Amino acid sequence: MAAAFLVAAAPVLASAQAPAAASPAPEGVLSITSSATVDVPHDWMMLTLSANREGVDATAVQTQLKQALDAAMAEARKVAKPGQVELQSGAFSVQPRYNQKGQANGWQGRTELTIEGRDMAAIAQLSGRISSMTILRVDYGLSREAREKVEGEVSAQAVARFRARAADLAKQFGYAGYAIREVNVATDGSAPPPQPYARGMMAAKAEMADGPLATEPGKGTVSASVSGSVQMKP
Repeated sequence: MAAAFLVAAAPVLASAQAPAAASPAPEGVLSITSSATVDVPHDWMMLTLSANREGVDATAVQTQLKQALDAAMAEARKVAKPGQVELQSGAFSVQPRYNQKGQANGWQGRTELTIEGRDMAAIAQLSGRISSMTILRVDYGLSREAREKVEGEVSAQAVARFRARAADLAKQFGYAGYAIREVNVATDGSAPPPQPYARGMMAAKAEMADGPLATEPGKGTVSASVSGSVQMKP
């Protein structure tokens, strides 16, 4: 009786361990990607100033850097206004200076200040009034409000193209319409690379009297992409 029971149970055990049948792949599914891009005039300027000091005493170098930064910020605060001219202090470092033989022979330091905002004319004028620091680079971009507005527009264009392409492809395959299965929307903005200022130009600026910075904001691009899949319907 025991042998008969074991023999009978073997098929049952094998049946329990058998993998479940895989569900069939869906039919009539299309994967689609669309995109849209618009050119947008830059409305935000970022001016980065820097000061470099050297000396044999670390404390003296640090004090000189702090004085240069304080003087620049004092001048910039005269015209600072939220959203129009904003200030942000950046890197501040003092480290050993070495000669060609690798021996420490003093200290060198650096500090930075970023002035940014929508009022490009005020920022350009300010650059000529700050004498304690020199221009390191200039960047242009979009304000948050401008970017949000453009992202909405370009996303709508990309979605419209996605829907039009889905309807067109479904028709070409002989279907009457489609239903969206899943979709992802992403936006991205690009800007030209920062405009660096050569060392010679920095030295020349120190000799200028209230000389404003020439500005040319140009344009950037904001793009949106829509990717996903649709189920074609008869």
